[in-house]
Amino acid sequence: MNLDQVEMFLVYVENKYTQVYMKQNQVRAVFIMALVIFGAGVISCVHNTDDEEEDKEQTTVGEEIQVKVTSSTELAKEIAIGWNLGNTLDATGSSGVNSETSWGQPRTTKAMIDGIKSAGFKTIRLPVSWHNHIDDTSSYTINAEWLSRVKEVVDWAYQDGLYIILNTHHDNAENASEVVSGSALYHPTSAAYSESSKFLKSVWTQIASEFNNEYDEHLIFEVLNEPRLTGTNFEWWFNDSSSVCQEGAKVLKSLEQDCLDAIRATGGNNASRYVLIPALSANPDAALSDCFALPSDSADDRLIVSVHSYRPYTFAMYDENNIDTTFDSADEKSLKSDFEKLYNKFTKNGVGVVIGETSATNKGNLEERVKWAKYFFGTAYEYGMPSIIWDNGAYAASTTGGEQHGYYNRSAQTWYFPTMIDAAMSAVGITSGKLTASN
Repeated sequence: MNLDQVEMFLVYVENKYTQVYMKQNQVRAVFIMALVIFGAGVISCVHNTDDEEEDKEQTTVGEEIQVKVTSSTELAKEIAIGWNLGNTLDATGSSGVNSETSWGQPRTTKAMIDGIKSAGFKTIRLPVSWHNHIDDTSSYTINAEWLSRVKEVVDWAYQDGLYIILNTHHDNAENASEVVSGSALYHPTSAAYSESSKFLKSVWTQIASEFNNEYDEHLIFEVLNEPRLTGTNFEWWFNDSSSVCQEGAKVLKSLEQDCLDAIRATGGNNASRYVLIPALSANPDAALSDCFALPSDSADDRLIVSVHSYRPYTFAMYDENNIDTTFDSADEKSLKSDFEKLYNKFTKNGVGVVIGETSATNKGNLEERVKWAKYFFGTAYEYGMPSIIWDNGAYAASTTGGEQHGYYNRSAQTWYFPTMIDAAMSAVGITSGKLTASN
């Protein structure tokens, strides 16, 4: 018996048996019986609610679902902590579905995605390259088999109740001159704008059409990954006073407006879907510049700023002139300054921020990396910003070069550095789950 049925029964009892001539003990007996039934109903309802809570994060794909109303800053906090499926769906070593393994990573399986969920992560970022999966270069039509494969991985994550960030990843041309008719590439410069826009609008129209009403706010679009001024001195660095950077920021805003408009035009849940917007190279300095502005949006409070932060650089990355293996108080101060600036410009003013990529390369300094993880993830989250760790599968220690950002043994669903992952999760208030150490 559910609560509505119990309530109807009580009304019936009251009307039936509380007449003037009803003996008082009869009323008492009947109401005691009603209360017993009501109590059983409540217990049953509470039990069902518990079952629903346990199943809440198991999401069904295939039915129309409404996007819930929250804010970009609230969603950022819900994202909490995430993991990147790096060097996989974004790999460009070949075309066709086999490109997924062309950079040395195994084919993604449901067990891999389940392992991310069971470890305690709340979010998975799915970097995807599209330019090497175009069938018709005149219309930039995406290969149907590739789109289906991406959907399969998205659905595994969605069914696990994870937040999913789906993007366009390695589709940036090496220089503006590469962007010609049929190239299936983009570049944030005026000379390349027209064809870049055509490519991106077509790709995002197709992606958004494939992923719409079956997905609620757990699916998030990220229009571009690290849009770079390749072929210039400012591929990774931003300078407010540089005319190259100023032009790049202006063109990028137009391209991101085109992507957003294409997404919104598909209607349904995409009319109000959350969308991540990066500045040039996803550099926090570029996002903090007055040159950066979010595109106009027909939906209210649905845009989130996307930044990447491999910082402090000499510790988190490889610098042959400074093999930095120690995370110290000066590094903490530097990171806190970054987070404060982003908070003051965006989060404080109601605009969510997501750190879509971060990591500290393995230089054989696990204890220091654990300290970094605890401070980076925890402090960023205190300022309202979730962080998503980059994982390219390369985990061996190196102080002679390379980017060693491997954390998850995908084939075995075990972890190379469980203490580091646990430190990051604990710092954002999450009790880690299954973090079995790799042999």
